[in-house]
Amino acid sequence: MSRFVRWTAAAAAAVLLTGCGSGPSGGDDGKGGDGPSAASRSATSPGLPASLTSQKLGWSRCRGTAAPSGDWECATLKVPLDWAKPGGETIGLALIRSRASGGGRIGSLLFNFGGPGGSGVSMMPSYASTFAKLHERYDLVSWDPRGVGASKGIRCRGDKEIQAAESIDATPDDSAEEKTYLGDAAAFGKGCAKAAGPLLSHVSTTDTARDMDLMRQVLGDRTMHYFGISYGTELGGVYAHLFPKNVGRLVLDAVVDPTADSVGHAKNQTRGFQRALDDYLKSTGQDPKQGSQKIADLLKRIDAKPLPTSSGRKLTQTLALTGIVLPLYSKAGWPLLTSALRSAETGDGTELLRLADEYNERDSSGHYGTTTHAQRVISCLDDRQRPTPDAIKKLLPEFEKISPVFGDFLGWDTAGWCHDWPVAGQFDHPEVSAAGAAPMLVVGNTGDPATPYEGARRMADGLGKGIGVELTWKGEGHGAYGSGSDCVDSTVNAYVLDGTVPKDGTVCS
Repeated sequence: MSRFVRWTAAAAAAVLLTGCGSGPSGGDDGKGGDGPSAASRSATSPGLPASLTSQKLGWSRCRGTAAPSGDWECATLKVPLDWAKPGGETIGLALIRSRASGGGRIGSLLFNFGGPGGSGVSMMPSYASTFAKLHERYDLVSWDPRGVGASKGIRCRGDKEIQAAESIDATPDDSAEEKTYLGDAAAFGKGCAKAAGPLLSHVSTTDTARDMDLMRQVLGDRTMHYFGISYGTELGGVYAHLFPKNVGRLVLDAVVDPTADSVGHAKNQTRGFQRALDDYLKSTGQDPKQGSQKIADLLKRIDAKPLPTSSGRKLTQTLALTGIVLPLYSKAGWPLLTSALRSAETGDGTELLRLADEYNERDSSGHYGTTTHAQRVISCLDDRQRPTPDAIKKLLPEFEKISPVFGDFLGWDTAGWCHDWPVAGQFDHPEVSAAGAAPMLVVGNTGDPATPYEGARRMADGLGKGIGVELTWKGEGHGAYGSGSDCVDSTVNAYVLDGTVPKDGTVCS
């Protein structure tokens, strides 16, 4: 999974801050859901000790300097460090929830905003207004997955090391730059191993899917109601494969292609970001081919001579590309991209650097967030296929043909992302077949840059005939729900609130 598969909420927030049939109800008894009900215990995975399945969550007002306002509560769920040894050592997962705001409560609705590595605890309150309609009948619940944020979050290197690495050319032009790039990649992995210890081998998507089912039981829900975005769609598909009989109402929005291996994901993203860039260029009256070449030429000039900025830091080629990527996550960011590119063409990298810093979670004091660290440790544990630099160099012409702007970077990223990683990967691509599961709503956006539209159909087909139900939105940006389409929102709401399953292939324009 390349570094540009990022959580929808964070990318959208950065942009904004800078500028039918009936399905099963799956409802519980309508009570508060503070512990496992008899119904939820009946779906308990066999072999789990009662110390896990019968634990009581000590919900209390969230604390700390970043505690959200309102009626949000926080708690800690105990889960096994190693799911092969459920009676062994446990770790704590940080949870957050807000109880259903209206009557007729259905149960808990879990959210994963993507990444992998996004903090649900920090993002859930920020996006509660987007899900206000669903909040009427569901407790909104999210969590920091293992290795993320308050759930034993992993920091692989310090701020000074992160900033120093920004000067490394992520598209090596010669053997010396290649050696430096791959050496930094290996050093990052060693830092992760030192920081995480045994946890490094237990942060996979499969581990988190099993955590989710324990969470369902302890919350007191008979079935899993879930809203997954971006990487959260892959997590939802893996959950459905492992626990098909426990599937309630699952929405998968901004869908990761479950059939793709690591090279396939990188090519998909290269195609998706180029498609979004083409749409942006058309909106400004430019020819996509000529406009893309102009940006590619700008990046080459920056590679040769980084641009000055008002902060005194230099805008490198990698930072410039990151700054270009961020506004493509949402159509609302396109004016920011226009301004930043115009400034860069005149020799000022300040605006592109500001966008890159937003993406990289760098604050004004030079402190960086750890989302990318968690993203890397999770995706590298998932991915068994790790192409060698020599193999990727042979594929670079294919990447560059797809996109003169993003191809070279995403090709090299595939070689460096898990280079010399300390632990082995688990699979070539996730298994999502879910025979016997209730229908799940798979939402694809034709203009999605990070998880291209084609992945939605492949996810729907992978889940199984009559199980994966595809809904298409002809729109722009990463994710469809809450992005301005009344058709999408009403269709999703009808499914989640009433169990109304739309016809497979429904299109919202």
